[in-house]
Amino acid sequence: MAISYKELGLVNTKMMFKKAMEGGFAIPAYNFNNMEQLQAIIQACVESDSPVILQVSKGARQYANQTLLRYMAMGAVEMMREMGGNIPIALHLDHGDSFELAKDCIESGFSSVMIDASHHPYDENIRVSKQVADYAHNLPDYVSVEAELGVLAGIEDDVEAAKSIYTQPEQVEDFTKRTNVDSLAISIGTSHGAYKFKVKPGEAPPPLRFDILEEIQKRLPGFPIVLHGASSIPQEYVDLVNRYGGDMENAVGVSAAQLRRAAASAVCKINIDSDGRLVVTGVIRKIFAEKPGEFDPRKYLGPARDALRDLLIQKNKNVLGSAGHGAEIMDAIKAEEA
Repeated sequence: MAISYKELGLVNTKMMFKKAMEGGFAIPAYNFNNMEQLQAIIQACVESDSPVILQVSKGARQYANQTLLRYMAMGAVEMMREMGGNIPIALHLDHGDSFELAKDCIESGFSSVMIDASHHPYDENIRVSKQVADYAHNLPDYVSVEAELGVLAGIEDDVEAAKSIYTQPEQVEDFTKRTNVDSLAISIGTSHGAYKFKVKPGEAPPPLRFDILEEIQKRLPGFPIVLHGASSIPQEYVDLVNRYGGDMENAVGVSAAQLRRAAASAVCKINIDSDGRLVVTGVIRKIFAEKPGEFDPRKYLGPARDALRDLLIQKNKNVLGSAGHGAEIMDAIKAEEA
């Protein structure tokens, strides 16, 4: 039996994106795989009064179990309320690879889905993306749909590409008109995973292609743009992982300054996954090294959760600019529904 996201207390992303574009900030889209990551995300966003998109990949959904995941999302909403929060929460499928998967997620309570057919030829990308949008938009409760044009390099979960293919600005008007999607993920130099750029020690990673972003903005004024692969890969946590037995040499990400610049533009959703993995792994490695007799998961997962919460609060405040906008957006959603 299909379940509407509204039954879970979730919202779609339309008002989030509208307010983000008006205010010159980006909505955080944080991936999670387990309870501790979910707790950290909710705590961080309530404490910083930030809207949030909870992202789940195909692999993470299989890992968590789709039925349990639904109740985790509902529990996250209740946790937010018990903390005294008033922030909008969306549940989003990240990199869905088929119409069938997107439909299944929608029917199990997702309020937003991404259909990533970017690896297909252009016309097939349009066909599949339109199929998902047509289905999602014609339900009693409107579900937001994101598609991708261009290909990001790197490996993260189920997503793998050998090289990046920049989004071609001359295609964006035709693509969005023919698919009727709500937002568009573009490729301007970000990539998946912890090794986003091939740089030598001490070298700075290459800048993002803001010229492509600016041209897309001109062609699609007011249209929500999404950045994937936008983790910054904090070097203090790379060092922490390596200090305690890890092997992550030359792992680099997108600088906070470039993400701030993107967030002030038409980019109203920024996806962050690897940073969360890195923080959790670094803290757990440190505890295992310093306390080899520790076997209570709460004693290492708890500190990892708290470190992730602190990092995400700083992301919301200093990088994405979403802090302080949660209640404002939630009130706008309620006013629109009244």
